[in-house]
Amino acid sequence: MKYYPSRWSWERKTPKELSLDPDEIKKAVEWAKTHETEFPVNLMHHIRGNNNNKTWDDGEVLGPTKPRAGPNGFIIKNGYIVAEWGDTKRVDMTFSVTKSYISTCAGLALDRGLIKDINDPVHKYVTTGEFDSPHNRKITWHHMLQQTNEWDGSLWGKNYRAAPPEGTARDPEEPGTVYEYNDTRVNATALALLHVWRNPLPQVLKKYIMDPIEASSTWRWHGYRNSWIELDGVKVQSVSGGGHWGGGMWINSYDQARFGLLWLNNGRWKKDQLLSEGYVKMATGKGDVNPVYGYMWWMNPERWSSGPDTSYSGIGAGGNYVWCDPEHDILLITRWIDHNEIDGMIKHIMNAIS
Repeated sequence: MKYYPSRWSWERKTPKELSLDPDEIKKAVEWAKTHETEFPVNLMHHIRGNNNNKTWDDGEVLGPTKPRAGPNGFIIKNGYIVAEWGDTKRVDMTFSVTKSYISTCAGLALDRGLIKDINDPVHKYVTTGEFDSPHNRKITWHHMLQQTNEWDGSLWGKNYRAAPPEGTARDPEEPGTVYEYNDTRVNATALALLHVWRNPLPQVLKKYIMDPIEASSTWRWHGYRNSWIELDGVKVQSVSGGGHWGGGMWINSYDQARFGLLWLNNGRWKKDQLLSEGYVKMATGKGDVNPVYGYMWWMNPERWSSGPDTSYSGIGAGGNYVWCDPEHDILLITRWIDHNEIDGMIKHIMNAIS
């Protein structure tokens, strides 16, 4: 019978009990500890400096930030913790892993018929102008989630050009033809989903995901100081899809692991199918334009050639990973590891299996 952790405890097993090589698991943990991200502890300083170096960004930080912890995380096999390191109970910024939570909210909406078809134009669901132009009217939910939308506009004081790849900017192309990892457009996705749900996304996530998987009450999903709108006569905040300008999902590694385990188990938690298997398959499949990017999840072999081709991950700046390996029923949560060193850690985990 499949094991799921209870609200107040998470069972542990030794690597040997799960047929893993203890020495390789130990090496994987040491790898995480000794290959810390170069991000400074003062993340506000880093975010402001990083934004100021981009051609189209004014450098203004709009959401809250907090200093980061040191390396921490879990290796989980068959649902059981086999290794833990660092301060896993500390709530930290998780940067673009937040995008995978946006994907989850989109999947929940699709499962409930609030979004009738993933290929529907977004403008049919959002009537406040953000998708009304002739160009933006062509954009579908599929485009938004695969970041091939080429949305044209400004949101919360940031133009879509504010987050181009490596400092270059260009005019929008036809929606669905170009992949671009773009924080302004991800924020537009979050806003569109807010209009679909008619409730703040943190409330949606809490009701349908975080409470059922028995997460703690310590996580927070932040927006910006200027990302408030009036919805049905009530002032609500649209959350951000990462920490590029502050905000995003703040969460401890235990809760991040519960979220990852839900996805690893194809949206199932105990007896309940919280997220449809069909959506999980769609979200973790190859992208149309960028084959290693699904619905705000990264596919192998983008950064971990040592892992199976079926593995996928939520990835955030500063080395935040929710790495899922369905083939071996392994979940890796690792925080504040050097991005260039994640594959070395995964290699030790794979060696532990063989």
